[in-house]
Amino acid sequence: MKIIKLIVALAAVALVVAQFFRVDQSNPPVLSDLSAPPDVKAILRRACYDCHSNETRWPWYTHVAPVSWLMAYDVHQGRHSLNYSNWAELEDGVRTRLLRLTQRDVNNAAMPPWFYIYPMHLEARLAAGDRARISDWAETERAELIRKFEAGQNGNHPGQP
Repeated sequence: MKIIKLIVALAAVALVVAQFFRVDQSNPPVLSDLSAPPDVKAILRRACYDCHSNETRWPWYTHVAPVSWLMAYDVHQGRHSLNYSNWAELEDGVRTRLLRLTQRDVNNAAMPPWFYIYPMHLEARLAAGDRARISDWAETERAELIRKFEAGQNGNHPGQP
């Protein structure tokens, strides 16, 4: 019984000490937000923007270690792979690839990940209609970028889409 009490006490001390190791939870400025139809934008804001934009909501529990460390890591990784807050700054080829990956991940239910949805972000669940709408939008945007490239109107940057 003494060993259990010792383990619990050490765990409690470790949890308290962990609170002194803070992580960056800042939201950099939005450079150029994604332009999408209002219904698509609403779905993306609800299900994607916390990790894939500079408009992350940081609820109270994200300020408590070790949850704060996990959330900061996930947001950093999410912004690194796709950040809607600098969308217009990206080359057309990069946007084309990201739209294809978005379509793939949404259709395969890989995004948003289950560990983000359950138990704290149930509103981020994507219904079949939400997934179809995002997928259709991504396909339309990709086709338009490819059409512009093939017509020699390759938008903001050179490079194959």
